[in-house]
Amino acid sequence: MTDQHSLADLLARFGPDRVSTAPSDLAAHSHDVWPLSTKQAMQGKHPHAPDAVVRARDTDEVAQVLSWADAHGVPVTPWGLGSSVTGAPLPLRGGVVLDLSELLAEPELNETDLTVTVAAGVRGDRLEGWLAERGYTLGHSPQSLDRSTAAGWLATRATGQFSSKYGGIEDLAVAFTVVLADGTVVHMADHPRAAIGPDLRHLFIGSEGTLGVITAVKLKVFPTPEHRVLQAVRFDTVEAGLATMRQLTRAGLRLSIVRFYDHDEARHAMVDSAFDGAVLFLGSEGPGAVADVEQAEALRIAAANGGTELGPAPVEAWMARRYDFSTIERLLGEPGGYAETIEIAHYWSGIGDVHAAAKKALEPLADEVLGHFSHVYPQGTSLYLILLGRAADDAEAEQRIERIWATAMEVTLAHGAALSHHHGVGIARLPYVRAALGDSALVLDRVKSVLDPNNVLNPGKLGLGG
Repeated sequence: MTDQHSLADLLARFGPDRVSTAPSDLAAHSHDVWPLSTKQAMQGKHPHAPDAVVRARDTDEVAQVLSWADAHGVPVTPWGLGSSVTGAPLPLRGGVVLDLSELLAEPELNETDLTVTVAAGVRGDRLEGWLAERGYTLGHSPQSLDRSTAAGWLATRATGQFSSKYGGIEDLAVAFTVVLADGTVVHMADHPRAAIGPDLRHLFIGSEGTLGVITAVKLKVFPTPEHRVLQAVRFDTVEAGLATMRQLTRAGLRLSIVRFYDHDEARHAMVDSAFDGAVLFLGSEGPGAVADVEQAEALRIAAANGGTELGPAPVEAWMARRYDFSTIERLLGEPGGYAETIEIAHYWSGIGDVHAAAKKALEPLADEVLGHFSHVYPQGTSLYLILLGRAADDAEAEQRIERIWATAMEVTLAHGAALSHHHGVGIARLPYVRAALGDSALVLDRVKSVLDPNNVLNPGKLGLGG
């Protein structure tokens, strides 16, 4: 909490145009788009309210705020656009929410090195549009592209729908500027690769604002692909689809789209309630001859596992709606309506079992439990679960979401899978993160104690700071 004396000092230092304690601002920064938080807001509950909101305009102002907060012992929680679905930008201990949405500047494109440098507050879709006008793409396409920022992607270790080709944000981030808890500004490594000790960038990628505040990012870019080929493939079983995905990576193919829907979600993906199988969406892009050969080999592997080609139309339709979150938003907007999205990851040897176990355990808690596998690696894949349901009222819906999280995380831990693939920890996974980290939590604790000894940066998140 922030006492009145500290708040008065904050206002005196930064002025009313930068600092707000208006109830409307505090309420707006008390909820992200985590469904549990949405249900709490609909009931007038604000369990994660800040005491003040500070809007910074550049790295220097971020440094000044953090220096002040560190000196006064005031908690600071970084805020991008509030699009987290896990409670990551919500303050656990009041204090200041540091809003970075006004850190804006024209991107800087280097067409020789294939990089773009962007300020923390620039929205993803605007950056992608800016690049497209110049013949480039980020290769990063989270569903939240139009409601998230580059700094937010790094803070939560995000990934995009085309990650099987381009990689996650940890692969795409070349360099960045980060402000430490005491206001020190650090420019992290700026090389295509270097062997100069540990890669210190990874201290901050995925740290969810607990170790520093990212204010600018240099990302890889790619020339806009000249050719794209798409195909949908039906399978009788989940096992056959997973075998195909595993063999695609084993063969070294780098398709841009590899999305496999189980029987329940396939009906949604195909927009056909009578569809009776599981379905794999495939996409290849790049030079025409290369993309065509890659897709042909992928389809050969699929056919060997019993796959039947359905044509490109289902994938084209998905491409047109892939940023649409309205189904979940509409359901959450109903009194008693609830929805949740939970993504985990596992090795190929265990992903089938954890999928079956999670579906079975979660079925009593929702009207529909949908599942798809959408990011592939030679060693394994992600599993994305979507739950849809209706309860008697919002209070019951809130309780149902809490039970969904507890059940999903317990199943995930029991199977040795990763608690999160790309949404991060936030508050949703907080009770389970220490069990997931095991002995490695000691390293995180010691890094926190050195970089933020006064525990002012997003205290409590990742289980840090008691």
